[in-house]
Amino acid sequence: MSDILKDISRGKMQLPDFQRGWVWDDDHIRSLIASVSMSYPIGAVMLLQTGGDGAQFQPRLVEGVVLSNDTKPEYLILDGQQRMTSLYLSLFNDKPVQTTTEKKQKIERFYYLDIVKCLDEKEDRIDAVISIPAEKKITSDFGRKIELNINTQEKEFEQCLFPLNIVYENIKYQQWRRGFNNYYRTKDESKLDIFDRFEAEIVLRFQSIYRVPVIELIKDTPKEAVCQVFEKVNTGGVTLTVFELITAIFAADNFNLRKDWEIREERITSNEVISGFDATAFLTSVTLLASYNSFQASREGAISCKRREVLKLILEDYKKYADKIEEGLKLAARFLAREKVFDSRSLPYSTQIIPLSVICAILGNQFEQDSVRKKLAQWYWCGVFGELYGGANEPRFAFDVPEVIMWLEGADLPRTIRDSSFVPNRLLSMQSRLSAAYKGLMALLMKAGSLDFLSGDSIEISSYFDMAIDIHHIFPKTYCEEKQYKKDLWNSSVNKAPLSAKSNRIISGKAPSVYLTTIEKQHYISNTRLDEILFTHQIKPELLRNDAFEKFINDRALRLLDLIEGATGKSIAGRDSDETISAFGGKLI
Repeated sequence: MSDILKDISRGKMQLPDFQRGWVWDDDHIRSLIASVSMSYPIGAVMLLQTGGDGAQFQPRLVEGVVLSNDTKPEYLILDGQQRMTSLYLSLFNDKPVQTTTEKKQKIERFYYLDIVKCLDEKEDRIDAVISIPAEKKITSDFGRKIELNINTQEKEFEQCLFPLNIVYENIKYQQWRRGFNNYYRTKDESKLDIFDRFEAEIVLRFQSIYRVPVIELIKDTPKEAVCQVFEKVNTGGVTLTVFELITAIFAADNFNLRKDWEIREERITSNEVISGFDATAFLTSVTLLASYNSFQASREGAISCKRREVLKLILEDYKKYADKIEEGLKLAARFLAREKVFDSRSLPYSTQIIPLSVICAILGNQFEQDSVRKKLAQWYWCGVFGELYGGANEPRFAFDVPEVIMWLEGADLPRTIRDSSFVPNRLLSMQSRLSAAYKGLMALLMKAGSLDFLSGDSIEISSYFDMAIDIHHIFPKTYCEEKQYKKDLWNSSVNKAPLSAKSNRIISGKAPSVYLTTIEKQHYISNTRLDEILFTHQIKPELLRNDAFEKFINDRALRLLDLIEGATGKSIAGRDSDETISAFGGKLI
């Protein structure tokens, strides 16, 4: 262990830049020190030899290491960063360790060993590891009462507390040892024997005895293998994203991917509907476009954007296609707005933006053709209502792009349209925003021209001007519970509509016949005009005015299925099946 820590201090052993920062808290550090002091195993350290023709990662110094020159490392730490950094900061550093409490409150600490407790077999070793604030005082009663003060070396001797950050500095260690012996030579000579025993049983473990198993990867190990190995073994750290790994790979070519992405992200996320499109998704899109173009040029290999392919993305391809994907995202945002999807909260599938952005990037000026966008809409809604983008999506992305492009040029239907299907009873199980199809249905209602009950403004316009549009019950929840209607009916998408918060407050638990009358009288809306507004939500007005819940559910379900058929261009089977009749109280034809 001492060799590793010395190599870290000299910069011979560093971290690959894709590693995230050191994150261990005070309790973790104390536990680690206790384990070393008892020669308990703390796990292996995995190192990667630098140089050669294998992985070349941008290095960075371990937390707390300061060097005047630009030292090139001989090894990179792939696994063991948290442990080795914690040991380096607590044992090899003359500054207080900047860590956190268990509740993530920032603190600064020096670490000591209680000499007497370390030698007492009845004591838990963790209790012998003392964490002391930077001012070397422990207080209580809001700082008014001093529980422990070791802000001088003599007070350290008095409390028999050994400062761990001198254990590897031989001169300071010998000076402290002599000072301790001189302090107790006339006061309590038994303490001299105690320190001799402490030195032999505890200190020497830190200085020379303690061994750490090391797994060493040779310098020719491929970068993909290094990345995979790192993620498999790095269970004690923080999971890395593909973006962080690629950032490290590009850094070896002196390209700052993180800075490039930060600039792009500011432009991309200015559009609310794609504000959740993150760096990894962006790299996936770039890889997909690069793979598509490579296949088109050579007709060799396969189109793919799986994780393995993203990790193989070369800087040349990133520079070539990143701007095209950014432009594709702008077109994708325009397309989604046309389909009445305005923000990330109402976006059915964020994952579907990946193939959509690539398709739009390939289309370029063709995107402006109405016939192209109509076909694109059919593909999009088939993906949404077929609920095809909720699992492992990369294979679908890979056939979406070429198949949609060929279809737009006159070839057969793409697989996503062929695979898509929707069953009538799904309307009942769609009960929250967790469902992509639920979000899609509400967008279709807006596309169909839904108007707000009170203002008569289109929901689209109300959304644009941030009028607190949300999804609300048409037959109110309280009313339905009082009537003991089936929850799978009244809480389903069939009984919901996009409305403003003001409209919802008028509805507020009342029977539809009551709140419709209130709207007409208090907001001066004629009976005829309100009927027109209800029709825009696919609601038959007389059923609402007569509080005819069962008939309303059946009639609106039929109309919603018509909307979905219109969007997907596919007929919905089972509208007159026994299962449908049982669920909705009649056929949906």
